[in-house]
Amino acid sequence: MPRVLYFDCFSGISGDMTLGAFLDAGLPIADLKRALGSLALPGVHIHADRVLRTGVAATKFTVHAHDAEDGHTHDNGHRHDHGPAHAHAHRSLPEIFELIDSAALSSTGRDRAKQMFQRLAEAEASIHQMPVDQVHLHEVGAIDSIIDIVGAVFAMEWASADRIVCSPLNVGGGMVKSAHGVFPVPAPATVKLLGDAPIYAGAVQKELVTPTGALIATTYAEAFGPVPAMAVERVGYGAGDRDDPSTPNVLRVLIGQAAAVGPHAERVVVIECEIDDMNPQIFGVAMERLYAAGALEVFYVAVQMKKNRPGTLLTVVCRPEHRTAIADIIFRETTTIGLRYSETNRECLDREHLAVETPLGSIRVKIASRNGRVLNAAPEFDDCAKAAAAHNLSVKEVQAIVMHAYGNLPGGGNR
Repeated sequence: MPRVLYFDCFSGISGDMTLGAFLDAGLPIADLKRALGSLALPGVHIHADRVLRTGVAATKFTVHAHDAEDGHTHDNGHRHDHGPAHAHAHRSLPEIFELIDSAALSSTGRDRAKQMFQRLAEAEASIHQMPVDQVHLHEVGAIDSIIDIVGAVFAMEWASADRIVCSPLNVGGGMVKSAHGVFPVPAPATVKLLGDAPIYAGAVQKELVTPTGALIATTYAEAFGPVPAMAVERVGYGAGDRDDPSTPNVLRVLIGQAAAVGPHAERVVVIECEIDDMNPQIFGVAMERLYAAGALEVFYVAVQMKKNRPGTLLTVVCRPEHRTAIADIIFRETTTIGLRYSETNRECLDREHLAVETPLGSIRVKIASRNGRVLNAAPEFDDCAKAAAAHNLSVKEVQAIVMHAYGNLPGGGNR
């Protein structure tokens, strides 16, 4: 069975919460220290403490850095705001890459960490309208953020998950201080990094998703939605700094084996939208292009919409990896301005086509079975339509002839 990892971000996600959750789930801190100890950051120490967050036991991951310039020790445990820890703790992208090259990660892990920092630099460059090579990463270039990202890459390698899913992200609300000023939550860099990941604002009016947390979630998650079918083997709770009175300020990580949901089951995405202002001729073209892009099912249903206007519900079923491409086609080929999607299970019968010899020629029969037992058999309609036209018969007459021939096969058609 494949291994599954689920990020449960009901209280957001940050770098220190991620590492705290993995340590809580069983990642040995000695192994993490060995992986980080080669970063060549003098005077840096990490530790993990057991804490309570609204009555939930969790692990708080903290970075301590001894500042050689002022001779003091600083606790860089993350706040959920991402104000700069120290004005001098800024590093350029090449400097960070040099640090990553000295980390005890696999070559794949080092490449992944560099790609993550490249995304951060590109997000900052886009927001501040400057070349990437001129970006000095403020919050994300600080010692604790480097450790968070490199540590998260190591933790993901330790988990060895085949499939990674993330819940919709609670981003919080209010305002947040940064090196560049006071910004609304989620901060511009966080929004840029989240991309099209599903987010929402809960009751807590604080920054719950930091840029580092957004980077980790969107780098690793292949899908966003509810907990997938799985047998949970490890659970980890990573604590943030605050202890909120109503909701545990923790990130939960679930690790386990994908649960069997039936031998013929698969995960699919259902995408829907309503349309009430489109030329009906376009619906056929849209359907053809959706199927060409990998849609498993496309169908339309008449609905009554707001302002009592008649409309059409478009529903598309596709595999998770095709969701983005399918959404692009819906937006491009139809007049909808929004859609919704959810991931679910689909179970199908085994299907095959059998060529049946009839007085009208060879015509295919679609056979559906389960555990070797035939449950449905139906003549292929297109074949029947061609035979009907060629022999001046109705389609239903051809279908009857085909099913009679199929029933006369050895075993009565029970193949």
